[in-house]
Amino acid sequence: MATLKAFCRAESLLFRNLAVHRRASLNFASHQLSKTCGCYFSTSSLRGSQFYSNPTEAVKDIPNGATILVGGFGLCGIPENLINSLLKTGVKGLTAVSNNAGVDNFGLGLLLQTKQIKRMISSYVGENAEFERQYLSGELEVELTPQGTLAERIRAGGAGVPAFFTPTGYGTLIQEGGSPIKYNKDGSIAIASEEREVREFNGRHYIMEKAITGDFALIKAWKADKAGNIIFRKTARNFNQPMCKAAKTTIVE
Repeated sequence: MATLKAFCRAESLLFRNLAVHRRASLNFASHQLSKTCGCYFSTSSLRGSQFYSNPTEAVKDIPNGATILVGGFGLCGIPENLINSLLKTGVKGLTAVSNNAGVDNFGLGLLLQTKQIKRMISSYVGENAEFERQYLSGELEVELTPQGTLAERIRAGGAGVPAFFTPTGYGTLIQEGGSPIKYNKDGSIAIASEEREVREFNGRHYIMEKAITGDFALIKAWKADKAGNIIFRKTARNFNQPMCKAAKTTIVE
């Protein structure tokens, strides 16, 4: 009986020691986790956000020749006030990346009328008569890109992926090259698209597309805070979200 009692006391002492050691380990792990999270938290005070009451002030630093990524789909979710402000700054020679080119009197169509856009990289441009006139007369450079490819090129740019392979466009002028980017005034081709690299994966042909990045992203959101977090409302997220990641500076309306 005495031996049994001694064994029970030893067992209890052993379990108490193990419990203390486990609690100490958990406390240490928790301390290390909190330190790591604090050191590598994504928000940095060195790159804080700035709020403007005047949209023209927000875009005044966009220089001539800049590449701008303009969010929106059709006329939904486009940063119309930021676009209008570029009219006031008079910036020239822009390369505009946007799914649409706006219409004659709204959106990017306004910048086309004043000839502030040098090149458009778009998916759908069929509702802008001035766009058509400038392109066919050799006043505007145009890179037509399939819509899904355009979205992925922007997403890849934000993810740091320089290029990717897609089956879209294989066997067309996109793959073969020679698609007119710019015409001469006499109707001949001044700038033609380049031939794409082709590879075969699992018996299917793919072409290589390069990522898109920009100097500035002009986007439309619903809410924003001083930490730089933004919330989109309903379908207005569309192209706006990936463009934030693919630009050096994002200006949010």
